[in-house]
This record gives sequence, C-alpha cells and structure tokens, in this order.
Amino acid sequence: MNTSLPILPTISTTFIVLSAITVAIGWYLIKQRKIDAHRKAMTVAAIFAVLFFLIYASRTIFIGNTAFGGPENIEIYYTIFLIFHITLATVGAILGIITLVSGYKKNYERHRKLGPVTSIIWFFSGITGVAVYLLLYVFYSGGETTSVIKAILGF
Repeated sequence: MNTSLPILPTISTTFIVLSAITVAIGWYLIKQRKIDAHRKAMTVAAIFAVLFFLIYASRTIFIGNTAFGGPENIEIYYTIFLIFHITLATVGAILGIITLVSGYKKNYERHRKLGPVTSIIWFFSGITGVAVYLLLYVFYSGGETTSVIKAILGF
C-alpha cells in the first residue's frame, strides 16, 4: 500500500466525490418538493464536477496520465474497468449538461425524465472513479506518467 498520495489526483477525486454526494442531496431535496434548494444543490454539484474536470484535464495535459503500477496479471482487468469508468463518466457528463440545461430552461418534462438516469450514472461514475484512484495511487504505486505535451511534442 502506498503511503504518499499525489496531491492533484487526491484533490480531483475529492471533488468528484463531493459532486456525487451533492447530487444525492439534490435528489433528496426534489423528493421533498424543495425546488429552490434542489436547484442550488445541483448547481453546487455541477461546480464540483467542473472543478474536478479542470484539475483532471490540466494534470493530464501538463503532467500526464499515470499508468497502472499493479501486477501485470491484473492489468487487463484494470484496463477494462478503466474503459467502463471513462464511458460512464463521459455519458454522465453529457447527460449532466443536458439535464442541467433542461432544468434551467424550465423544460421540466425532459428534466424529470433525464434526472434520475443521469444521477444513477453519475453515482456509478463517482464510485468507479474512486476505485480507479485507489488502484492507481493507494493499493499500488502508480506506473510511469507522461504528459500529453511531452508525448506529442517530444519534450
């Protein structure tokens, strides 16, 4: 088990967990018919998600992605799991934007249909994201990290 955790992945993972928790609070609030509080909670959840994305994207571009550093015999399972997580996160982000916009534009029919589906996908994206973080930085030491700029430009 790794005793030294990298700061940026730890911060970004914290933001995505906060986003998922805030979505759960927003879901609870709308079930209580507290529409204004729901709107505020979901806005905060979106802000947490954007903060996650900004840190993640900046780190990926300038510092790089960290390769799996665990045993070779489970690397294929990690890779499949990572692809599943990336797919969930992408679909969740796109649906999240559509759901937020439909809510802000008062298209409540679309918002009510998409909201629960989006939330469930977001929860699973958050859970699998935490699992990826644990596998990369806690249970195993991360492998090599190469920045996108270095990979593309060669320096």
